[in-house]
Amino acid sequence: MFRFKQFSVDQTGCAMKINTDGVLLGAVAGEGTPSNILDIGTGTGVIALMLAQRFVNAVIDAVEIDEQAAATAEANFSNSQFDKRLTLYANGFEQFFNDHPDKRYDLIISNPPFYINSLQSPGAKINLAKHAADGFFEKLISIVATLLTQQGTGWLILPIDTAELVKDLIKQHGLYLKKIITIHSFKEDAAHREILVFGKNDEPPTADKFIIYGEPKVYTEMYRVLLKDFLTIF
Repeated sequence: MFRFKQFSVDQTGCAMKINTDGVLLGAVAGEGTPSNILDIGTGTGVIALMLAQRFVNAVIDAVEIDEQAAATAEANFSNSQFDKRLTLYANGFEQFFNDHPDKRYDLIISNPPFYINSLQSPGAKINLAKHAADGFFEKLISIVATLLTQQGTGWLILPIDTAELVKDLIKQHGLYLKKIITIHSFKEDAAHREILVFGKNDEPPTADKFIIYGEPKVYTEMYRVLLKDFLTIF
């Protein structure tokens, strides 16, 4: 059980545990006051719960293809104070789209599997959570492009090489990059992740830099400020 300030997350049966990527994305994603939010590949449900805390009037749909992880996420939703605004769909995002073609969202978020064509991890659950086939991101961006409202934004956190592929797919589907946030462990380190923010309106993209550690085991002030409403260590 991972305890946040306003909710707790049981991680039973979830191959991908709560990690820095997820909490960073959950704390930073979104613009304005989105009313309808979609979390693709919710896992434990942590990002959806963080968004429910941040956007107090938002209704959030969360999709998870792994049956056991979906059951755990649904239980985490039910045990939270935000349960009436959270709905879990236990299927893949393609099936979700086929079942709900008319839904539209102001914010679509995902911390997706990203090791394209890499050596497959042992264990079916880890494989499902961490590895994406060649066409995964093509299908993901295509569906996100359809589900976004005109003013809506998509937010993905990705390793650098995967981000380059996804930037091309964003263009191919008539979407525009709005912002790139590079994530660095230390100030002097090269970026190891990028958060891509994109939407339907053409505007000059901005660039931000986020640094996690000031020194070994010591978080930066920017990390502490971003997560202070969530993590009990701050």
